[in-house]
Amino acid sequence: MRQWLSFSCDGVELAAALDEAPGFSGLLIVSGGNETLSGSHGNMAKLAARVAEAGYPVFRYDRRGVGDAAGDNGAFESGGPDLAAAVSAFRGAAPGVARIVGFGNCDGASTLALFGRDLGIDALVLANPWVIETVGEMPPAAAIKARYRQKLMDPKEWLRLLRGGVNIGKLFKGLRAASVKAPTGGLAERMRSAIVTAPCPVQIVLARRDATALAFADAWGGRTEAHIGIAEIDSNSHSFARPADADTLLAVLLNALSRKD
Repeated sequence: MRQWLSFSCDGVELAAALDEAPGFSGLLIVSGGNETLSGSHGNMAKLAARVAEAGYPVFRYDRRGVGDAAGDNGAFESGGPDLAAAVSAFRGAAPGVARIVGFGNCDGASTLALFGRDLGIDALVLANPWVIETVGEMPPAAAIKARYRQKLMDPKEWLRLLRGGVNIGKLFKGLRAASVKAPTGGLAERMRSAIVTAPCPVQIVLARRDATALAFADAWGGRTEAHIGIAEIDSNSHSFARPADADTLLAVLLNALSRKD
């Protein structure tokens, strides 16, 4: 059964939904971007129903200024108080939950990584974490690099270049953007530090051909830590919208929920 709830954050009323289930572990979903608690095309609502059907309660919410929540929208880096209030509201609404797994996609994952460490969350699942500090209208540097790498491996692209079929101005603009490095102390660096020092297990999930995931993988640099796992889904769907992608994501979440560490 799904309950519609509200709770307070700094005197502002936020909207929430609880999909009830008897499990000892519960899933807290943090929406990315300006998505409402249902997610784009209702994907988070569908995910919540499937997780609850497997036996685990799920709590979703709208942060301030988004969806049915009052207040001003300060974007994901202002979402720490909202997250803390949501954890407390989840525990109050589902007192049988002894263990909370936090899940977020895109900047919802970044909110969890940056602000979840002191809230008693027992595990994190971070999908396509947002580490991009946008420069103009160009895609992230890692996505441009991946695109050029793909083109360089295609003989037809070399032939296009030799025949003058490539826009040289656009090519150099892309090469300049690909060479841009993240600023010292920027979001990517803060995310790396937050994940590496997280006091709980962290599972990172990346859609292999998604620009946001490519940017994260580039910033992450292939490092390994005992408490961190990385799973890749061969997809370009940022929201794991394809049925096979959604099934794989569900399996990752159920594995995290069933663990007792």
